This record gives sequence, structure tokens and C-alpha cells, in this order.
Amino acid sequence: MMAEHGEPCSGQEASFCMNGATCYKLSSMDSLSCVCNVNYKGSRCEHYQLLTHSPTAENAGLVAALVILVILILVALAFIIFKVYKLVKAKNSSDSRPQQKYWVVQPSV
Repeated sequence: MMAEHGEPCSGQEASFCMNGATCYKLSSMDSLSCVCNVNYKGSRCEHYQLLTHSPTAENAGLVAALVILVILILVALAFIIFKVYKLVKAKNSSDSRPQQKYWVVQPSV
């Protein structure tokens, strides 16, 4: 019914819609229709909608992109920590082994 608004209601018909909605006469169907204000729905705009905010596709895409970015950062951070841990462990294990000293023999000339 939203596609065809028709003529605005007049007189007593104007009070057909509730909660400040705009009333229209649909001449093709010989009936009245209401265009509701924000937060109202129903054929006469008689129902108040408590939840009016729903995430749009743009917001959902942004949230998904942020979640993926955070996951990638965490994976990269875990990889860096793992590599640093292996490097420190390798250095500590090489320091704990007794170092062998080699003697350099000078050739006699």
C-alpha cells in the first residue's frame, strides 16, 4: 500500500490514523491507508516498535572486517612470540654447552 498514497484524507477520515501518522485515501481500493511515523507500525500505526535499530549491511561488513583484522593481528603476534621464544631458547641452549677451545698451531717457517 505504500506505493500508492492517493489523496490526503479530509475531515473525520483524517483521524483514522493514530500517533501522528498521515492518512491517505486510496481511490483504486476505496479504502484508507496510513504512512506511519518512525517507531510505529500497523495498518493504523497503532503499534509502537521498541526495537528500531538493526545493523545495516554496511555495519555488518565493517564489523566482519574488524573481526578478521583482529584475528590476523593475533595470529601474527602469536607467530612473532613463537619465533622470539625459539630464538631465546636456542641462544640459552648454546650458552649452556661448554665451549671447546681450539688451539691454533702456528706453522714453523
